[in-house]
Amino acid sequence: MINFPPKKEKNKSIKLINNINNIHFGKDNNNNILKNKFNKENKEISLNFNNKKKNKKGKSIRIKRKIGNTNKHEILSTNNKDKIKLSFNDFELNTFKYSDALAFDKRTFIQYYISLIKTKQPIIFAFCPINDYNLIIIKLCIFCLSFSLYYSVNYFFFDDNMIHKIYEDGGKYDIIYFLPKISIAFAVSHILSIIIKFIFLSERNIIQVRKQPNYSKANEIIPTVKRNLTIKYIIFFILGIIILLFFWMLLSSFGAVYQNTQIIIIENTLISFSISFIYPFFINIFPCIFRMISLNSKSECLYTFSKILQIL
Repeated sequence: MINFPPKKEKNKSIKLINNINNIHFGKDNNNNILKNKFNKENKEISLNFNNKKKNKKGKSIRIKRKIGNTNKHEILSTNNKDKIKLSFNDFELNTFKYSDALAFDKRTFIQYYISLIKTKQPIIFAFCPINDYNLIIIKLCIFCLSFSLYYSVNYFFFDDNMIHKIYEDGGKYDIIYFLPKISIAFAVSHILSIIIKFIFLSERNIIQVRKQPNYSKANEIIPTVKRNLTIKYIIFFILGIIILLFFWMLLSSFGAVYQNTQIIIIENTLISFSISFIYPFFINIFPCIFRMISLNSKSECLYTFSKILQIL
């Protein structure tokens, strides 16, 4: 009787597209964020089963996932053999829950600081390409609209006392006198700009699709997300045009009556708008400090406080 040698099993490669719900990630099973991150247009999940090295735990599994050009993070699973590579952009990392940030946010102080500068500095956010899910045309329109807001808010703080002061000084510009009003105008305009970005930017809507547990559920909410974005953009452009026309009529009427004060308002506007360019480089130091301390000392309260500061 001839004994044939056993056939060698070949390595199998299985590409999964739909469901990854049965795979456990990390030591904390509550970290479902790993199962919820995907990108429909740019994805690759592969499982390589190696039968040559068998042990009591069974087969070794290697999971690889590529999404765009975002930062890559590697996490070991409970058996220290399963390797997972996932990608998150700055917005996702900055808005993580505390438990998820502890597990996956391995950025340094400088990396986190730069991510805030890219989203908070008006020129960089509007004109420099960054890895986000916002339309460039919307960012440019918000930048132009924010300048009109600064101009108009400075006009509203221009009262009779300031006009009388200009008359007494013979038209000379006294920055020390105008600085308190400029600071208040900057604060009001900055808060309005934050509200406009929060409402009309598209990143939060698209993140909802990426957070779905599988592609079938993601496909279910895609029409809703598209409809919401379409309505949002229509409202943004209609309101933007109305606001610009209103400000144009208001400022042109004021300039026609008080011709000698136009230069003063423009100077106040340029100063307050310039403050918005410098302001992010200083204020964003504080959320970085509290975030690093919270992650190192495992203080959830400090982490929540840092997330509040990063909004400003």
